[in-house]
Amino acid sequence: MDKIIDKDMLDNIGVLFKRELQSYFNTPIAYVFIVIFLFLSGVFTFYLGNFFGRGQADLQPFFNFHPWLYLFLIPALSMRLWAEERKSGSIELLLTLPVTVAEAVLGKFLAAWVFTGIALLLTFPLWITVNYLGSPDNSVIFGGYIGSMLMAGAFLAIGSSISALTKNQVVAFIISVVVCLLFILSGLPLVLDFFTGWAPQFLISLISSFSFLTHFDSLTKGVIDLRDLIYFISLMGIWLFANIITIEMKKAD
Repeated sequence: MDKIIDKDMLDNIGVLFKRELQSYFNTPIAYVFIVIFLFLSGVFTFYLGNFFGRGQADLQPFFNFHPWLYLFLIPALSMRLWAEERKSGSIELLLTLPVTVAEAVLGKFLAAWVFTGIALLLTFPLWITVNYLGSPDNSVIFGGYIGSMLMAGAFLAIGSSISALTKNQVVAFIISVVVCLLFILSGLPLVLDFFTGWAPQFLISLISSFSFLTHFDSLTKGVIDLRDLIYFISLMGIWLFANIITIEMKKAD
């Protein structure tokens, strides 16, 4: 029985996943997002990142800007996940289907995450370029891509949960940006220095540990630490659980 239930659950998630992923490419949203992502990635890497001036063939400038790139692009992608469903009333139709709220949340989230992964995969020519220009440590670059995907998932989980709170996509976008910004800033000296001198060290370390930057930087250096993986996966799990609870509460209204 458990196996049947598990198979049904996976089938339901798979159907919703395919539907959502296909919906991106049925509108200009996918192509606009990918073009902007690739354009900004190139600008940040080769111009703002001073790629040629550094005299070092690697993708460190490329990954350094990812938190800030995702800060605006991911909320723009996630704001429609549930806000649009609620505004159009299609959420009621979705929830009348033989799927659970958890399956619907996971299906929509995975589609958005895979779509982001496709955009990230299209930056692969940058990896080829740095190998052509020099001899970078490819294990470090691979770690950066892993970290980028995990961080994108965390951004998406936050954005998806917040999108479920409102029918207004603009409101969902703004709140998502603010929340994600807090997760980024908590690891910067600007924030940590405020607590230095009066707060105990364990509190400073705790605040820093919540930062995307703290965990993402380790991965971009090629250090695949289990603690960093657990952080991003746990963060996704917590926000997706909040997403499920929010939809369940709206469903009961």
